[in-house]
Parts: sequence; structure tokens; C-alpha cells
Amino acid sequence: MKKLTIGTRGSDLALWQANHIKDELAAIGIDAEIKIIKTQGDKILNLRLDKLEGKGFFTKELEEELLGGTIDLAVHCLKDLPTTHPAGLTIAALPPREEASEYLLILKDCVDVTQKLSLKKGAMVGTSSNRRKAQLLGLRPDLEIEDLRGNVPTRIQKLRDEDYDAILIAKAGVKRLNLDVTDLHVEELETTEFIPAPAQGALAIQIRENDTELFEILQKLHDPETAETVTVERKVLNLFEGGCHMPLGCYCKKENGKFEIWTSKAETADHFPERLFLRAESTEGLAEKIVEKFNKDRKKPAKVFISREIGEHSYFRRALENNDIEIEGRSLIRTFPIVTVLDQFILKHVDWVFFSSRNSVEYFFNLKPVLPKKTKFGVVGRGSEDALRKFGHIADFVGESGDITEVAEDFAKLVAGQQILFPRAQDSLQSIQKSLPADAKVIDLPIYETVIEEDIDRSYADVLIFTSPSNVDAYFANNLLEPGQQVIAIGNSTGKKFDEMGVKYALPYSPDEIGLAEAVFGIEMR
Repeated sequence: MKKLTIGTRGSDLALWQANHIKDELAAIGIDAEIKIIKTQGDKILNLRLDKLEGKGFFTKELEEELLGGTIDLAVHCLKDLPTTHPAGLTIAALPPREEASEYLLILKDCVDVTQKLSLKKGAMVGTSSNRRKAQLLGLRPDLEIEDLRGNVPTRIQKLRDEDYDAILIAKAGVKRLNLDVTDLHVEELETTEFIPAPAQGALAIQIRENDTELFEILQKLHDPETAETVTVERKVLNLFEGGCHMPLGCYCKKENGKFEIWTSKAETADHFPERLFLRAESTEGLAEKIVEKFNKDRKKPAKVFISREIGEHSYFRRALENNDIEIEGRSLIRTFPIVTVLDQFILKHVDWVFFSSRNSVEYFFNLKPVLPKKTKFGVVGRGSEDALRKFGHIADFVGESGDITEVAEDFAKLVAGQQILFPRAQDSLQSIQKSLPADAKVIDLPIYETVIEEDIDRSYADVLIFTSPSNVDAYFANNLLEPGQQVIAIGNSTGKKFDEMGVKYALPYSPDEIGLAEAVFGIEMR
């Protein structure tokens, strides 16, 4: 085959991508050269992206040269490509996707680990993405968001010049360019917490539709699983009729043969974003189902009960109030310390401390533990992580899903041969401990007990959320479900209580306030 010409933008990241594809082609015996093409997005640097006219301002000029025959293929960030193609062009291949998560890069003197995202109160964060702004303000309404343009190295330099306290940037860009950011605090925002743009981290190789020979060659670079998942994300974007200025995040992954997909959408960058999590057997009709869930006319719960006190400014409260949903929050249990003085000797050689609840964090640190500097912290989920931050510590391991079996398996991979302390409730099921490798040394430390309240009043809310097995026992000691009431259970152990009762329930992906908000938003009212 003749020597191919690859069209690309001239930024460092675009050139890395084009050279990566050039190397991949060379590995299968195809010679190629690179042609740099300036796009509208490269030329206009004084305007926010959502102020530019039309769509495809990082891709249009490449597509024109492709149609004109001056290049043979164009390499794009897939998220920059409009969801509808010009006549005569097609995406021939989608190589394996890079990680889609985000990096929050923070100047070290602006770090405050006691705050969500490790960012000091009122910090100024640079981003020109409406999606990022909406989700940031959803998590931290105290932040100031300022525009940030330029290629990846330029953005990072602007942070180093102290134009901002922090910036938000795709992890893939930092990794691909192998940039050294050790002088900054790096907070990685997982895709389940901070939902990326549709197709973030994915590359697209675009060619002329009639170039069938090249299409066949490029199948050697194509990754079917990447194609399967990003196609769902881009279909959601297409159905919402949005471009990259829309405050829309969508991320799909395949896990254990099922598709898991997260969506975040706000009216504008300044509005609180709605979030949804769905799990499906196939991608058929999945995008349409997601878009239907965001229909303003869809019937939602009028009132939600949760067996926990909910703070005035909590994420969960703001998410529900944004949908005019009333919250009834009351704990059905009380907790009491059973240890008042801690034997500091047992902490001398601890490698890990693992917390399975907010209560275990608070009761443990109230005992003023003195831990070795090497000690790492594991938590069952983001709720426990937030509690840990209040005591000035960042978790080294955070359980990502609400499935305690998965969390246990992931944690077990890290702790072979090490000593792990488990501060816990006296009646804890100890699910994590039971999954550890045989050579892990467990130190068991019951530090508080749970007492069930008596004579609990029933709730007439549309949705009942139970935060622990104890709360289930407390509520159903004297109450039954009302007709039409639906149940959400936090965690597998709480879910098992309902399995025993023969009650259907929804299980949030993550056992925290974000996961709960997603679960409530996903409820189908009968």
C-alpha cells in the first residue's frame, strides 16, 4: 500500500495521538507521515468553547482535507467529533480507550484534605468545560470556577503561575504526554464520582467512506469493546442533541458481562446536575432509556424517607430538593462507645486501618490513636472517606461499588502479609475480614455498639431508604410497607434483610450520597 498521510491538529496531545497511530500502523507494515492542520478551535483562544459558532471546531478542517484527498486518515479525540458525520466520511477504527477519569491538579499550598476533593474552601478552579463546572459545583458549591483555555502543558503552566488554585484536566492527556506533575497535589476523580464527557479517553480514526482497502487494514487497530461502550455514550449525546458545550457526562463500562452506565446532566453549567446509574444486559435501547429518565414530565417520588439524619447542605438533600422531593430523615438506631481508652500498643505495627462505616471512623479517632507513619487507610466507600477526611486523612483505598464482595476482593489484593486493624461495630458482619488472604494479620477492635429505637413511627413516603441492617430491623419490628412504597437498600448486607423478607429493593452502585441520589432518580413510580 502507498505511504499514508495522517491529518492532525498541532497540539502536543494531538501530535502524540497521531504519532501513536503512525507507530501502530508501522507495526502492521504500513508506512505513514503526519500533516498538521490548524482548526478553528486552535485559532480562537480568547473565547470559551461554548461561545464558538457551530460544532466540530476541533475537527471540521481535518474533515475538509480528508474529503479533499490531501490526507488519507484523520486522528481525533472521539469526544471532539460531532455525533453526525459529513457525507462521505466514516470512523474506521476506535483503538483501545485510555482511562477516562479526571485529574484535579492543586497547588500544594491550596490543599485541604479535610475538605471534599482536598481543595481549600473558596478555591479558584480553572476549566472551560460546562460539564466539569456543573459537577464541581454540585460537589463543592463554595468553589469559584474560571475559564481555562490552551493545550495540556499550557493549562498546567497557568496553574504553576498561580493564575488558579487548581485545574481540572483529563487524566489521559497527562498520561499520554508523560507530564511530570509531582510538584502539584494530584486528586484523581473516579468515573463513578465525576462522570467524564461521552467518549473521553477514546481516539477515532476517520477515513473516506469509499476507501474500503484502508478500512480493512485499520480493523487491526480496532477495539470492539471500546466501540461497544463509547457508542452508547455518543448515542446519549446525540439524543440530547448536545455538543461538547452541553453540561453532560456519560460513561459506560462492561463489567461481568453487563453494561454499567453513569449519566450526569445539568440545564446549564450553574445548575445542579441530575445523575443516573443503570445496569443492563445489552446496549439495545439503553441510550433511549437513559434519555427518557431525564424527561421533565416523568413522575418522580414526592417524598423520600431515609434512616439517617441528613445535613442541611448535604449533596443528597440538594439533589432531592432540586427535584422538589421532600426528605424525611431520621435515624432508627443509637450508637454508644464500648471502648473509652485505646491500648496504643496494638497500633505499633499496624499497616492498614480499615473502616466499614462513618461511625467506625468517628469512634476510632475520638480515642486519639497514635499510628505509625507508614499506616494506610482503607474505607468501604466515599461516605466513610468523607468522614476520614474530617480527621485530616486521605484514604489509600476506597471501595468503589456498593457490592461488599467486590470491595473485599479489591482490598484483599493489596494486603497480603500485612497487619490490618478493623475498628468496628460490635454486631458487624465482618465481611471484609472474611475475604482477606490467609497470611493477612487481622486485629479485631469492636469499639461501639448499636441499640435499636423502640416504637418507631411508620413513614408514608413514596420511597424508603435503609442505611443498615439494624435500621431495617428497627423499622419493621412494628411497621409494614404501605401499598406502592418502594425500597432502596444501602449495601449487600442491608439488601439481604429484604431478601429474607421477600421485599424487592434497589441497590445503589455506591453506598454514599451520590449513589443514593442516582438510585432515587432511577426509581420508576407506579
